[in-house]
Amino acid sequence: MTLGQHESGARHVTEDSGTVTARLQSADGWPLANGILTITDTGGAQRARVQADQQGMVTAPGLPAGTYTVITTTIGYQPLARTAVVHRGRTAELGDLTLDRVGGDELPTAGLWTIDPVHSSILATAQHLGISSIHGRFNEFSGEIRVADQVESSGVDVRIEAASVDTANSMRDSHLRNQDFLDVERHPTISYRSTALSRRDRDRWDLDGDLTLCGVTRPVRLDVRFTGVGPDPWGGTRASATATTQLRREDFAMTFNQALSTGIAAIGTTLRVEIDIQAVRQD
Repeated sequence: MTLGQHESGARHVTEDSGTVTARLQSADGWPLANGILTITDTGGAQRARVQADQQGMVTAPGLPAGTYTVITTTIGYQPLARTAVVHRGRTAELGDLTLDRVGGDELPTAGLWTIDPVHSSILATAQHLGISSIHGRFNEFSGEIRVADQVESSGVDVRIEAASVDTANSMRDSHLRNQDFLDVERHPTISYRSTALSRRDRDRWDLDGDLTLCGVTRPVRLDVRFTGVGPDPWGGTRASATATTQLRREDFAMTFNQALSTGIAAIGTTLRVEIDIQAVRQD
């Protein structure tokens, strides 16, 4: 039996041995449960083989001091290799190990893709009292993505119902809908229409566009990460992506605030926007 095999339960930890720990995750931060971490010594002999738990955590104790090659594998992802130096009585922490999907460079095919609001989300976070955050979401939105043969020529068009803002507090939501903030009676729709798309690296893109919010239109860049494309259980094809940006409230005429006795504003001047999108290919 190989030293360190997780399944055996026979690994013996002493002051003369060390431990390797890591967390396996996908590019979008999800834990890779049941991924495998294999550890080999400088002679190529396997010294441990450990399966990740539901949080993607792996721990390989009982390793003699030395230098090891750590290889992480899981179905559907590219293997990843790292070097770990183990010292007696200490833990070598490899931190988060991010694995890329197999075929991660595959992009959606040219054509019309519609956003599925049931499996998508648009979230906004504002700082409150300078010490915490308030999180909100928009529950009603729609949009189309037109993927071009030359992907940089693709376009995105999204519409959000401003009155669908939801922070899980009805009194606060009513205030957000009035003229102090979203002014939904005068400006019922928030819209975003892209103007340019450029690739930053393997799976990240800069999406530039015009955001219209509270009747004000300004250019906004989204930091987009493409996360995959594939079949769904209903016979269709889906693509997914995440995007983030930060907005200044005053840029969109949302200047309402309250000053505390300490001089700190009750509501932060910026909004962090996080978007998670699934889009379905239209034949």
